[in-house]
This record gives sequence, structure tokens and C-alpha cells, in this order.
Amino acid sequence: MPEYLVRLVQMHESFRKAELQALAELAGVEMDIVKYEEDSPFCILTLPSPAAAKALISRSILSLGIYSLWGHGTSYDLLHASTSQLSSHQWPAFQSTPFRFTVDSFRGTKTAMQQREIIESFSYMNFRGPIKMRDAAAEVFTVFEDYKEHAAELRYLYFGRLVGSSSRHLKTTYDLKKRHYISTTSMDAELALLTANMALAAPGKLFYDPFMGTGGFPIASAEFGAYAWGSDIDGRSIRGTGGSARKGQIGKRDVQGNFKQYGLEGRYLGGFVSDLTNTPLRIQSLQEDGSAVQGRSIGRGWLDGIICDPPYGVREGLKVLGSRAELSDLERSTHRDRYMESGYIPPKRPYSFTALLDDILAFAAETLVEGGRLSMWVPTANDEDVELVIPVNPRLRIMSVCVQRFNKWSRRLLTYRRLAEEEVLEEQGARDEGVMDEKGRENEVGRGAGANELNDFRRKYFEGFKEFERLRRDGSSPRPDGALVADQKGGWDSALRDVFGKGSST
Repeated sequence: MPEYLVRLVQMHESFRKAELQALAELAGVEMDIVKYEEDSPFCILTLPSPAAAKALISRSILSLGIYSLWGHGTSYDLLHASTSQLSSHQWPAFQSTPFRFTVDSFRGTKTAMQQREIIESFSYMNFRGPIKMRDAAAEVFTVFEDYKEHAAELRYLYFGRLVGSSSRHLKTTYDLKKRHYISTTSMDAELALLTANMALAAPGKLFYDPFMGTGGFPIASAEFGAYAWGSDIDGRSIRGTGGSARKGQIGKRDVQGNFKQYGLEGRYLGGFVSDLTNTPLRIQSLQEDGSAVQGRSIGRGWLDGIICDPPYGVREGLKVLGSRAELSDLERSTHRDRYMESGYIPPKRPYSFTALLDDILAFAAETLVEGGRLSMWVPTANDEDVELVIPVNPRLRIMSVCVQRFNKWSRRLLTYRRLAEEEVLEEQGARDEGVMDEKGRENEVGRGAGANELNDFRRKYFEGFKEFERLRRDGSSPRPDGALVADQKGGWDSALRDVFGKGSST
């Protein structure tokens, strides 16, 4: 198959390859990655046709474009020789069309005169069409220079013809600085769009976010054609607030208004107050080992995708709907009488972060269609001595683990695929070691238990991981319990508190 060059952006490096693989699956094209390096924005892959290349790149957020690879080499002499050998049969088709040449230097710079010399060195191709520097219809040919880091020496050269451009511009379109309604924990627009790509959001699909907040993930899903909706334990985040302080904006701010801002109202199915332990949604009842309850058939699910950023419970402990103590008859009747009021705030009780992750996977296994995807963000540490334990479920297969680093902390985007029933049987030996029995779960949920006892991540965050440090000094290793441990050798950066300062709602 012909080779193509993808010009990637040099950020979120661990996400780029996974996004390309997800988009290849979404486009239904066969793709093989020939060359990929995290310290380079140039990826070489094979695809069956230019149409397949264009379909692949059209949704990408972490790419700029894809090029038919016409030549490559470690020097300009080798580049020209490779170009003549690989692409000379294609030159006649472009000898009279409008065109332009550009030079893209990674970790290097070229003056205007140097760029002109490089472009003129390709005169042997004998293109005679008009040069159109700003014509969108003109053919674009680009010389890519890949320099060694902190050195003036070229590492590699590529030459290619532009086949298709990406959706990188959506990063600006959905920039949170321009959005009417956001909160302090709204997901960055670029990462929200990327998450929707990883979960294969597409026209006609049904996507759900159980922690929707101000609607960032549903908006990203709707941009790619999916019908999106969500829920949150705090209905105020969905219903919104009063007038906005943004210049020129009047009226109420809410999730529906955000969809209206982008012209996506027709793809918004609404939001409701709920949490995963008290969801009104129809789910397939399964036993703990993943098999169907006796007498019931295993359903095929009805959601095409679930994307979410679960609360980390740092500022406050995680909570779910319910009361810490048993309610009296009068208290119950009061809640029944008031729950439809717009200002009603239901009672909540503490909950475990580990149990929350298990619940998300169990919910996804029971509601996703076969092949449907769950993409969720979870926090963890950067310490090399700490093993990352990824939550698993026998009906879900992990597709990718992508990492966004913040000094001592990082968060990971975990993407799962719902297995077909025959695949579940094939992998029946795989078991989630983190799954608790009913007694264990009841103890961890624990009515009246403190926030730190229920969220080891939160406890160790604020205690400065003293236990972890002690175990390291003693030469022993802490037992991983969700990989939410880290080494603290200095003070915490206040910016990281903002990153992980998720609210209490689940």
C-alpha cells in the first residue's frame, strides 16, 4: 500500500497514535504505522488510497494534515533522488494545475531566501501551473525538515503532496474562553474533542456523560454528529445560572445555551439529576462475574458511547445520592414533596473513589452496544516506583492508555471497548482483581464514613504521602490500590490543585 506522512502537533504525544488508530477504525480503513516517534511530529503510515487518507485525517484533533509521501532521505541530495524514484510517474498530472510549495522546519528555522532556494531545487519536476499562495484549491507541496534537538544538524527530510486537512481548527472554535457557560472544572475543549474521537462519536450514535457538568463532553460528541445527553448529581450545573459577565452576552447561562451557541441544539437530548448508584436508566442486570442473572438473557446494550471525567474528590469527598443516616417518615415525606422544586438539593452520602471506577465500568458493560466505547479520565501519580493498576471488567477490553502529565501528577485517558458475547467467553479467564464482593462494597460505601477513608487518593494527597515515603525509606513497596499514590519531595504546586480540584458530585 502507498505511504503517507501525517504532520502531527507536538503536544499530547501519548494520545496521537491512539487517536489515529481510533479514527482508522471509525473510517473503516486498513492502516499500518510504519514509523512513529514521540519526539517527532512526523508519522509514516500506509493506507489503501488517497480517499482513505482523507477520511482518516478529517476528524483528527492532534494532526495538521496528511500528505502523500513523494520522497524522503537524510540529506537534500538523497531527498531529490528519492523523489525522482518514488513519484516521477505522478508529476505529469500536476504540471498545469495551480500549486504552491512550502517549507516546514521542526526545531529549525529558515530565512525567506533559504526557503526559496529549497523550493527552486525542485524545478526539475517542471510544474508550469500558476503559483497560488492563498488559493484553497491549489495543490500544496511541502518539504519537511526534522532537526535534531538543540542542534543545527538535520535528522531527516520528507517531501509530500497534501491530501487532506484535519479538524484542528475546532480547538479554536470550541475554546472555553469563548464559551458562554463554563465552570472551574470544565474540560479543555481540545481534550474534550479528542476524547470524543477516542470513543468513536459519529452521526446517528447515542452518547452519554454521567458527570456532564456544563456539558463539555456532550458538546464535543454532538460536533461529530452524535446525539448527546448527560446527567449530574448537582442539577444546578445543568440548569445554569443567571446573567453572564461576558461582554455582549445577556440572558441565562446553562448547558442548553452552550449547545445553542454552537448550533447543536438538534443533537442535545437533555440532562437530568442522577448518579450511577441511583440511575433511572435501563440497564441489563448482570451477576458479579459478568454473567446474566438466571432466567434473563444478556442484552446488547443501547448506548454507543460513554465519555466522562469522574470527580476526583480532592476539595470535598465524593458523594452519591442518599442519606448518611436513616431518615424518619417525616423527612422522607418532605423530600418526596419537594424533589420537583427547581431549587431542591437532594441529600448525599460519602462514597469511595475506587467503587466509583468499578461502578462506571459495570454501568458501561451493561449499557454499551457491542463495540461501543467508554473513554474516561482518571488521576494517578508519576512516580516510577508505583504500578498503575487499571480498573478492568470482563466485558470491556482496554484499547488505549494515554497520559497527560503535570509535574508530580498526571491523569490518564482510559478507553475501553464493549466486547461481543463470544469475545467475553474467549476471555472468561480474565477477572477484575479489584472487584469487591457485596459485603466489601457495603463497607467501603459506609454510611457516615469520612471522606479520606473512602478516597485513598484524596487522603494521600493531603497527607503528603507520608506513608509512601516511610515505606520507601524502609525498603518496602506500598500495595497499589488503583495507582493513586505518589511521592512528595517538595511542596504541592497550587496549579495542580486546580487541575485535580474536582467537585464533590458524582
